[in-house]
Amino acid sequence: MSGPSAPRQVLDDIGLSLVFFTRLRLPSSDFGGRSLADAIWAAPFAGLAVAIIGALVYAIAYSLGLATGPAAALTLAATMLATGCLHEDGLSDIADGFWGGRTRDRKLEIMRDSRIGAYGAAALGLSLLIRWSALSELAGPGHIFLALLAAHAASRGLFGAFMHLLPPARSDGLSANAGFVASQTAAIGAALGAV
Repeated sequence: MSGPSAPRQVLDDIGLSLVFFTRLRLPSSDFGGRSLADAIWAAPFAGLAVAIIGALVYAIAYSLGLATGPAAALTLAATMLATGCLHEDGLSDIADGFWGGRTRDRKLEIMRDSRIGAYGAAALGLSLLIRWSALSELAGPGHIFLALLAAHAASRGLFGAFMHLLPPARSDGLSANAGFVASQTAAIGAALGAV
């Protein structure tokens, strides 16, 4: 099936995206038999939830008089906790695999390894430093919310397009198990992310 067609499917897809992309738990884990490929259009809603969590933490820190640096650090910690460091794990795996392996098979083997190497640690350090620096430069909770919304919702809007356009790297990986993403589903996610 290509995009959501009924109100129940829309809610199921949003719920599935929240459960997959965050550590948030919902009262029900029955998503009407929808696959991640079906529900990937709703990934920007998970990004919205993460942005709200981060913005709330920043607003509380700001209201308590914390300087922008510590407030930005707490905001990053909150968003990372909300996602279970899913994206940080992926970034470190890619950095280790791409620069630590010479052949395709070795790169995939390194990326599957749960240990972190020097390239992964460096990529994580730089990513956190850049994100912290950017958040520290923003003035006030309103700007922080808009920046977090752009970063978390817009970026997730492209997941469906990547899954539609690129074949899975391996036949037994997460992307392969998610299923095929239809072009309409990818377009809906990208449009929501752009909004």
